[in-house]
Amino acid sequence: MSRVAAIDCGTNSIRLLIADTSVEGAAGPLTDVVREMRVVRLGQGVDATGELAPEALERTFAAAGDYAALIKEHGAGPVRFVATSATRDARNRQVFVDGIRDLLGVEPEVISGDEEAALSFAGASSVLPITGEDAVLVVDLGGGSTEFVLGDSSGVIAARSVDIGCVRLTERHLRSDPPTAAQIAAAEADVDAALALAAQAVPLNRATAVVGVAGSITTITAHALGLSEYQPSRIHGASLDLETISDAATNLLEMTRAERAALPYMHPGRVDVIGAGALVWRRILARLTEVSEGAISAAVSSEHDILDGIALSIRGAE
Repeated sequence: MSRVAAIDCGTNSIRLLIADTSVEGAAGPLTDVVREMRVVRLGQGVDATGELAPEALERTFAAAGDYAALIKEHGAGPVRFVATSATRDARNRQVFVDGIRDLLGVEPEVISGDEEAALSFAGASSVLPITGEDAVLVVDLGGGSTEFVLGDSSGVIAARSVDIGCVRLTERHLRSDPPTAAQIAAAEADVDAALALAAQAVPLNRATAVVGVAGSITTITAHALGLSEYQPSRIHGASLDLETISDAATNLLEMTRAERAALPYMHPGRVDVIGAGALVWRRILARLTEVSEGAISAAVSSEHDILDGIALSIRGAE
């Protein structure tokens, strides 16, 4: 038995997973010891300025310091810290790298979009078994980017990361409360352009099923299910028809911030960006309906994603 610590630092949140691994190396499930998430909005303003804001770095370093204490408290061994879209885009990312190294004693890895996609697929497929030759599309909808990963039981077939995410599109377009029709149209145009890029690398029409991961998608699922609180056990593995998901997404997009804040399953750090996340997910599912000629009629939500993939990668390297 080995205890590992994985940290995923994205555009909107930073998450920690401390997990026990089986003695069979890369085989067998992970057993959660600690799973935490903090919304720090590291990507605040990066799309416009190209730099990580000092206050965003301060919030992120504070969370990383708390995570360092938890890792020590629980005796976790190997630690892997992965940073994604916002850090990839920032000119001053060395400030971030140096700060994290000082706090945690490990070098944060600013990974490529392709590696982010592969880790997301590994995490999702680890708990939602993919069998046979049927190709499954995993969509990881983040704050700054979205990853499209097509794979089967043998692994990843094709992947592409594109620069559409809930924080990026909120800052770029959805500034009104609620957003105007013109703002929504502009955001949808960005999503359509990104989907065209993704389709150049990923044959979306080969997908026979779709799995959505990350906070925007799981929150939309909670809304579609009408939960009285955020319940991971109800959300994970939930398969909903695309019309139900689209209706829930449209409802969230058209709400005011105050209305979204009042929802019992809404994390405070998602209130201002969930509308953009809903817009992206709705547009992706509409495109999948088109390219699959109606063969894809439902989507599955997964609570396990890149964070689990990072932990699995540590175990596989041991």
